[in-house]
Amino acid sequence: MTSDLLFVYGTLMRGFDHPMAQLLSRSADFLGLARCRGRLYLLKHYPGLVLSDDANDVVFGELFRLRQPAELLHEFDMYEACGEGFAEPTEYLRQMLAVTGDDGALSEAWTYVYNWPVDGLPRIASGRFWEK
Repeated sequence: MTSDLLFVYGTLMRGFDHPMAQLLSRSADFLGLARCRGRLYLLKHYPGLVLSDDANDVVFGELFRLRQPAELLHEFDMYEACGEGFAEPTEYLRQMLAVTGDDGALSEAWTYVYNWPVDGLPRIASGRFWEK
C-alpha cells in the first residue's frame, strides 16, 4: 500500500528548528492537525509512538501531503535510521496508520512507529510532544 500522506508527532512538526522539519515544510503541504491511536514516550530529546488497541490512547500531531513521496520517504527513512542498510531491529518502523484529521476525516498515512522496548521510559500522557 502506498500513500503520499505523512503523519508526524515529534521533531518533524512545524515550529521545530530541525533541518528535517524544514525539509518537510518545504516539500509538503500542511493539511492540518491530526491524531492517531497510540502511546507516546519520551526517548531522549524526541518521542516515540507505540501502537495501542485502547481507544483512550491518542497521539496528536500534524498531517502532510508529500509532493514527491518516494524521494521524501527515502530521506525520512534515512533520518529515522530505518531505511535500507540499517541493522535490525531498527529504532523505528515506517507503517501505514489510520489517522483522524481535526475535521473528523479519516485517512491512511505513513508514520514512524517506535520499535524498541519502552520499559522504564517516561510516557507523555497528553499524547502531545510539545507539552512534554
